[in-house]
Amino acid sequence: MSKTLFEKIWEKHVVDTLPDGTIQFYIDRLYCHEVTSPQAFAGLRARGLKPFRPEQITCMPDHNIPTLNQEKPIEDPVSKNQVDTLEKNAKDFNLTYYGLQHPKNGIIHVVGPETGLTQPGMTIVCGDSHTSTHGAMGAIAFGIGTSEVEMTLATQCIMQRKPKTMRITIDGQRKPGVTAKDFALYIISKMTTGGATGYFVEYAGEAIRNTTMEERLTICNLSIEMGARGGMIAPDQVTFDYLKDREFSPRAEAWEKKL
Repeated sequence: MSKTLFEKIWEKHVVDTLPDGTIQFYIDRLYCHEVTSPQAFAGLRARGLKPFRPEQITCMPDHNIPTLNQEKPIEDPVSKNQVDTLEKNAKDFNLTYYGLQHPKNGIIHVVGPETGLTQPGMTIVCGDSHTSTHGAMGAIAFGIGTSEVEMTLATQCIMQRKPKTMRITIDGQRKPGVTAKDFALYIISKMTTGGATGYFVEYAGEAIRNTTMEERLTICNLSIEMGARGGMIAPDQVTFDYLKDREFSPRAEAWEKKL
């Protein structure tokens, strides 16, 4: 029986399997934002640890920051403390940090694809449920809890159970006015908000192949709204064209030959 793309990527990232079936799973890239990372970094300090592979960690505030004028101080004290703490943690542990007014600062799940940090075949985690967005690039991407953020910081691995897999195929040509969000909302209406619980969804079919990368990001982002662990779309020419000449994706042509 042939393996799905999800299964192929998953198996390449299994480090070890414990007797109870729990998997030590290697993570290619960790994204950190200001809300779910403070306790994780505090845990590192308490144990006298440092990030195991700092070059594979990218930090940026994006949840509690001004959207119009970032030159003004953050007024809410809790938000300001979270943003300041992330900046300090990134500096203390020598991690890449895209802070306020940095030209690369933005929504963390958009910055990854736009800069080429997110790449096909990767495993990606972040302390945020919408990490599934990165699956649009042909990656296994999912949200994790703060304790798992600490685990990834310390070891570049997390302990996981392999999710079940589901394929959703959308064929045919869409009519004018039908958007990628309409695709997702229709699927959710049929699946219900818990219909994909415990599954990782692979989207396929003619209609999916004819979407733009931005539309794919939307579809994969909304996978969690039906309870899925994440969603992904196999990389194709749309993916390679999107990644071409991105700052951190110099190997786009090599992927095309490999995948």
